[in-house]
Amino acid sequence: MKMKKITLCICLFASLVMTSQEKKSFEKEIFKISKKIDFITKAQKDSLKVKVIAIESKLQKGEITKNKAAILKSEMAMYHAKQIEIKVGAQEILIQQLVQDKTNGKIVSSIKDAPLGNSFSLSIGSNGILFTKDAAIEKSKVIDSSKKKRTTTQLIFAMGVNNVTQDHRQTTLSDSEYKFWQSHFYELGYSWKTRFAKETSQIYFKYGISFLWNNLRLDKNQIHIMLDNTLRTETFPFKLSESRLRHVQMNFPVHLEWNLSKNKKDKEGLVLDGIDNPFRLGIGGFVGFKLGTRQYLEYKDASGMKRKEVQYDNFDMNTLNYGLSAYVGYKMTSLYVKYDLNPLFRDTEMRNISMGIRFDLN
Repeated sequence: MKMKKITLCICLFASLVMTSQEKKSFEKEIFKISKKIDFITKAQKDSLKVKVIAIESKLQKGEITKNKAAILKSEMAMYHAKQIEIKVGAQEILIQQLVQDKTNGKIVSSIKDAPLGNSFSLSIGSNGILFTKDAAIEKSKVIDSSKKKRTTTQLIFAMGVNNVTQDHRQTTLSDSEYKFWQSHFYELGYSWKTRFAKETSQIYFKYGISFLWNNLRLDKNQIHIMLDNTLRTETFPFKLSESRLRHVQMNFPVHLEWNLSKNKKDKEGLVLDGIDNPFRLGIGGFVGFKLGTRQYLEYKDASGMKRKEVQYDNFDMNTLNYGLSAYVGYKMTSLYVKYDLNPLFRDTEMRNISMGIRFDLN
């Protein structure tokens, strides 16, 4: 009984070893055939090139006419194309035989339609080997499944200037109480980018989460105060070197993104899905809520001492925030615009507008 168990274990182990060796042998044979196809194609092309040069030499010496040279070139091209078709066809038969020999389900084969109706692919793990016939020339290409990802992720960083408008009128920016170039915003976030189609596409759905630091600096030595539960601005009694209202906000942006450039092919000839295309346009919006608001004051008091104050209050800001946003860019850098649809402060018609630069880091 003991001997039977030992024999059974040896058989199982031998079976596993043989299976492992079979897989290695299959992959090795596929690689050999792939290399042979490349060699056949290159050899025939090189031979054709030599013959074309010889025909050109005869033409320049006046030994043949231009019409005769064109006919000879055409005949040579057809001959070598036929040779490629015959010799590569023999290799194709070997590959088909290898596929038929695999019956354990570890390697999946599938017939695919090609332009000339003669194409098939083999998948091994996460990669595959694709054989296609194009103008009687067989090529082998290794497919990287990572290039087929439908959803990718990006780190988002944006910065720029912001201010407020009155009653949705952009002309009121010139009359704003806030300094334009000194009022900054910073945004840091994470986004997901999903193409609409399963295959290559130029339209994407982009969504994510971001944190926004918005700074508004009052002009003319003014500060924000709450008087009778109403937000007001008033002149500060001392000369201010800093009067900044900052709120921190969590946003959930959503955009439709168009890749404006034509989809490219990689060095293996596969069509990329447009993620790395240079020109992009995104249109969408956001919804968010404020996490906290504070006012920073810096000044010298009557004795000349430097003072810094941090005042914690909501300063009558609306907690919920929503608006529109858009960007247009080249590669990872974009021009970025955001506009709030709801008022920044309660019982006002002041709406925040931001303009800056955005970086989408893959």
